[in-house]
Amino acid sequence: MSRRSHIPPAPLPQQSGIDPVRMRLPPDPEGRWPVLGAYLTERYAGTRGAESMARLLAAGRVLGVGGRVLAAGDPYEPGGWLWFHRDMPPEPPVPFPIRVVHRDDRLLVVDKPHFLATTPRGSHVTETALARLRRELDLPALSPAHRLDRMTAGLVMFSIRPEDRGAYQLLFQQRRVHKEYEAIAAHDPAVELPRLVRSNIEKVRGVMAVVEDPDAEPNAESLVELADVREGLGRYRLTPHTGRTHQLRVHMSGLGLPILGDPVYPVVAGEVDPTDFRRPLQLLARSLAFTDPVTGVEHRLESGLTLQAWEDRAGWETGRPPRDH
Repeated sequence: MSRRSHIPPAPLPQQSGIDPVRMRLPPDPEGRWPVLGAYLTERYAGTRGAESMARLLAAGRVLGVGGRVLAAGDPYEPGGWLWFHRDMPPEPPVPFPIRVVHRDDRLLVVDKPHFLATTPRGSHVTETALARLRRELDLPALSPAHRLDRMTAGLVMFSIRPEDRGAYQLLFQQRRVHKEYEAIAAHDPAVELPRLVRSNIEKVRGVMAVVEDPDAEPNAESLVELADVREGLGRYRLTPHTGRTHQLRVHMSGLGLPILGDPVYPVVAGEVDPTDFRRPLQLLARSLAFTDPVTGVEHRLESGLTLQAWEDRAGWETGRPPRDH
């Protein structure tokens, strides 16, 4: 029997495509928490969630197994389960559609627009591809097979059925998906291409930019090719052989060819207005090729999006909305 089969069904439905928070109460051998409220107060002490949790308990919005309403004064039950929905602040809507590229009974592949996160994280929760697709397509069990940076547009794969989720996620974990990206950056004839770029990239929690260690064994590898040149710009084909955070952006910047619109590399731009959707990062997940692990079907999927700076450089520079958005 799987571990997940021991988890009771959630007594709360999704809200705006977001699952309720699920929590299992830890053991309490020393009897520190005589009542539920004592544990939750300690757990959230010193965080913004402390007042919110107190409000949820007072309003009867914290539920136990079977939908039983839990109160702060209820006895603490080690190993017990509870569920609740956090109060989320309003999010600026990302004013671009998500286009379906492929859909069958098991698999969904979409073109994610720039500025839309793939999954809930930080201040981006309901305005994410996952939450929006669950709502727009009425697919509450939808789950991501991989993730794409919020600033990057292009192809993202989702599993429709929970029983297939692991198989599709394993495709990416085992690097059995051939991915190609397209990027627009300055053209420098002094940079010899094609080139295989290798470096060690580490993501530090709480820090926006990743860190490269020139003395460490490389853990990130990207093939960079020049596909075309136009008016001082290059259109680059990027093939990642690994999947480190910000890998392509870091490697292009390291070549002296930072991708147009990058607010982090080579220099962090500082605070960004979350409602400013001008001059998107000119990076696109162009294609995915793989053998479907469930059906055995060979797929090669192409994005229908284009990079604005290549087709309409003046429009991108002045912040005019791209045509395909």
